[in-house]
Amino acid sequence: MRIRSIETIPVAVPLTKSFKTALRTVTTAYAMYVKITTEDGRVGWGEAPPTHVITGDSLGSITYAVNEVIAPLLLGLDVRNREEVFRMLQRSIVRNTSAKAAVDMAIHDLLGQLAGLPLYQLLGGFRKTIETDFTVSVNDAAEMADDAERYITDGFNVLKVKVGIGDIGDDIERIRAIRERVGSGPKIRLDANQGWKPKEAVFAIGKMEDAGLDIELIEQPVAADDIDGLQYVTNHTITPIMADESVFSAKDALRVLERRACDLINIKLMKSGGIHEALKINALAEIYGVECMVGSMIETKLGITAAAHLAASQPNITRFDFDAPLMLAHDIVAGGIVYEGRVIRLPEGTGLGLHQEGMERIEKGAAQ
Repeated sequence: MRIRSIETIPVAVPLTKSFKTALRTVTTAYAMYVKITTEDGRVGWGEAPPTHVITGDSLGSITYAVNEVIAPLLLGLDVRNREEVFRMLQRSIVRNTSAKAAVDMAIHDLLGQLAGLPLYQLLGGFRKTIETDFTVSVNDAAEMADDAERYITDGFNVLKVKVGIGDIGDDIERIRAIRERVGSGPKIRLDANQGWKPKEAVFAIGKMEDAGLDIELIEQPVAADDIDGLQYVTNHTITPIMADESVFSAKDALRVLERRACDLINIKLMKSGGIHEALKINALAEIYGVECMVGSMIETKLGITAAAHLAASQPNITRFDFDAPLMLAHDIVAGGIVYEGRVIRLPEGTGLGLHQEGMERIEKGAAQ
C-alpha cells in the first residue's frame, strides 16, 4: 500500500448564520480537502480548514505545505509502516498543523480500509455513538438567549456559549439571559477564546458562581501562551477550567498537566497535527487523571468525521463539540458520521466510512 499520489481540492460552503467568537467572525466554511491514492487504487481523504487566528494556517499555506513539502517526502512510502509515515509527516515542516492533520486523516482512512474496520474500532472502539453540544456565538444578550432557546427546542441539551467580547459585565449578562431562558436543565459551558485577563476571569467566574448560573466548565479564559494566568484562574475558581489554544502538542499538554494549570483539555486535530499526535495528548491527560474533549474548527463533515472516530474510540474523551456541520447551508460530504439531532452515529464502513463515488463527485465539481 505505497502512496502513489497526494492531491489537494479546495471547497467552500456558506454558513446558515454568521459565527462570532472573541477571535473572529465566519460566514463561509473554507477548507482544503486532501486525497491520498495508493498504488493498489485505495483512496483516503482528509480536511484542513484555514484558521488564521488559531493555527496560523491559510488556504495558501495548507496547499503549499501539502503539495510542495509533505507530498514529495511521503510519495512511495507504505502506509502500513505507520510509524515511519507519521514520523516523516511530523518532521516534514515546522507547525502547519492543519496541513499535517489533513494528511494524517487520509492515512488513517487508508489504514482502516486495509484493516477492514471502521476507524473508531481500529483506534479502540470504546463507543459507537456520541452526543454533541451546540454553540451559541457571541451577540447581544437577547439574541443569544433566542438562539439558545432554539437549540434546546431542537433537542440539544448542552450549550457551548461564546464569551470574551466587550465588558465582563456584558458576558455575565449574556449568560444570565441564556440561563433564564433555557432553565436549569441544560448544561452550559463557556468558551472565552482567550478573551479575558486572569484576574478578570476569576472575577467573572466568581460572579457567575455566586449567581448560581451553574456553568459546567470555562474553556480557554486567558491568552494561549499565558500558562501562569491559566494556572492562576484554575487555582482561584471552583468551576473547571479547560485548556484549548494553550495545548497544540503533547509537549504543550505535558507542560500544563505538570503544573496542574487546567482541569480539562480540548483536543483538536487541527492543532495537534492529526489523530496520531492527538492520541498522545489524550494518553498523557489520562495518566494525570484529566479528561478530554474533542472539538473542531469551522469544518465540513469530513474533518468532523475523523475527529468523531478519534473521540468515540477513547474512554478518557468524555465531551464532544462537533456541531460545525450543522451550521452549514448544505452537506457536501458523501458518507461519514450521521447526525440524529444531538446524537452522532459512527459509520460502519471501513476507514472513515466515506462513499468514494460521492467524494469523487466533489473533486470533479471543484475542478469545474
